[in-house]
Amino acid sequence: MTHHPHLPTTESAVAAVRAVAAEYRRAMTVTEDIGADRTSRRSSAPRFSVTDPDGSLPHEAFVELDGTPAVDVRLFPDGDAAITVDGVEFQDLPRDCVPPFLTAVYGGLAFVKGRFFPPGYQLCVPLPGDETYKELVPGVSLTPWLSGRVR
Repeated sequence: MTHHPHLPTTESAVAAVRAVAAEYRRAMTVTEDIGADRTSRRSSAPRFSVTDPDGSLPHEAFVELDGTPAVDVRLFPDGDAAITVDGVEFQDLPRDCVPPFLTAVYGGLAFVKGRFFPPGYQLCVPLPGDETYKELVPGVSLTPWLSGRVR
């Protein structure tokens, strides 16, 4: 199993996403929210405060990558992430799996599985070390990128 460097901060996670984007020649836009008053979910911070109880400054980033498929990554201060691939949302991912996840998507490893009953498609993203993330494709129609990955 390949060892992924631990991404302790939002900055290091953004840098790791930037490296994957460069490898696959994708332009990216980063929007950063720094401070508990700016980030979207801070259960631990008291209302109207900028720092967490431990005095640290929480940092959240939203990364959009161009090209097909449409990909965006939201990095949360708690060390987790959400990735949306062509409208399919993967929630509560460990931040460490973001680079291998993007590499799987851009490297052509991601695939779509269809089922007749119950009807629906799943986007499957295999990661090194026998881990596969699966998420239901919303709606009934697939984007051109998704339909090109049906197995």
